[in-house]
Amino acid sequence: MANVLEILTHLEQFLVPLLTTLGNWSYIMLFAVIFLETGMVIFPFLPGESLIFLASTMAATHTSLDIQVLVPVFFIAAVIGDTVNFEIGCHLIRLPWLQRHLPHDKQLKAQHFFSKYGSKAVMFGRFIPLIRTFVPLSAGAAKMPQKSFALWNLLGVGIWVTVGSSLGYFFGSIDFVQDHLSLFFLGILACALIPAALMTLFKTLRRRHFVN
Repeated sequence: MANVLEILTHLEQFLVPLLTTLGNWSYIMLFAVIFLETGMVIFPFLPGESLIFLASTMAATHTSLDIQVLVPVFFIAAVIGDTVNFEIGCHLIRLPWLQRHLPHDKQLKAQHFFSKYGSKAVMFGRFIPLIRTFVPLSAGAAKMPQKSFALWNLLGVGIWVTVGSSLGYFFGSIDFVQDHLSLFFLGILACALIPAALMTLFKTLRRRHFVN
């Protein structure tokens, strides 16, 4: 635990030598993290926008990373990840076991939700950690039209990557940010988790209200 805290509070001391050693393999590693976070349901805890911000910030400090390569790497990784997750949902709902145990009325409600709010869920869900991992899966399971999902997914990912990388690259040129990179990374990570935490709290309070 102490080693983890040491790394998190001194990121620049660990990452710069690592990225220099890896060279172009750094892009493969970053691609894999973003892909796994969005494409595999079992990895929702991996960093998303915080990683994009951090990598873009380091690109501005003249490390081995190039922002012109980072942006398409992040974009392609997130789009492919969401598409894979969507396809998993499409095929998962067809399993006989799931069909037997998932009430038909809940399937209809899910389909109605995505037919009415699917575009907003796909686009804005991209900005909420944890939630964004399950939105494509749910959209696929709810039989959201593939073309509609692809369109809104491209738009959401485009905005997500553009904002995260632009902010990271801009702030990376500021000396104060360079000197306190670890604190900024942890701060963004904490801020990114706030929406998911508030949604969980709201659902818990709402459930207790109905029980009482």
